Amino acid sequence: MKRSMLLLILLDVPCALPLAAQSADSVSRDSSNHGIGFGYFATLGYNWQIEAFELGYVTHPARGPAALGLAARFGTFMEESAVVSASRGAVFALTASARTHMRKISELGREERPIPIGLDLTFEATTYVAASSPFWQGSNWFAVSILPSLRAGRGAITVGPTLFFGQHKAAFRAVLAIRAEKLLTRRGRNP
Repeated sequence: MKRSMLLLILLDVPCALPLAAQSADSVSRDSSNHGIGFGYFATLGYNWQIEAFELGYVTHPARGPAALGLAARFGTFMEESAVVSASRGAVFALTASARTHMRKISELGREERPIPIGLDLTFEATTYVAASSPFWQGSNWFAVSILPSLRAGRGAITVGPTLFFGQHKAAFRAVLAIRAEKLLTRRGRNP
């Protein structure tokens, strides 16, 4: 997991900086309040963990939460306690999320278009379907998460708890997600 996380972080930085420059104040009038969210998602700990790619749709309503999203995750189980990491099976998940407004703590960049940096919370409800699952929850389970995020513009690093509900008792796991968002442009006149 360490190698794949490092690779994704290195790949995410060039993508996140242009996205971060598109803060809410710096979005052009050609942008809509709808976007595509993407990123990396992983459970943390020892033994078998989930590592997945996430892709979804995000909307920014005029009232209420800062963002509402619906995303799909495609991934595999990785054994982190082995000397050489091993993968097993596949996992698919559908997630519905709501994100609070960011509490700004700083700004980065030029005075004309600074990139806001702050904290927010994401609430998620996720249903999982897995093949060859090493988790004792079986091949189907449900999870709820409260995930605090450090956000820079439209990119975020999220670490927090999730509660898995399976066939037996519930279990806590920690989650790490590196996410970004790209706003969709409105259809209109071509320049």
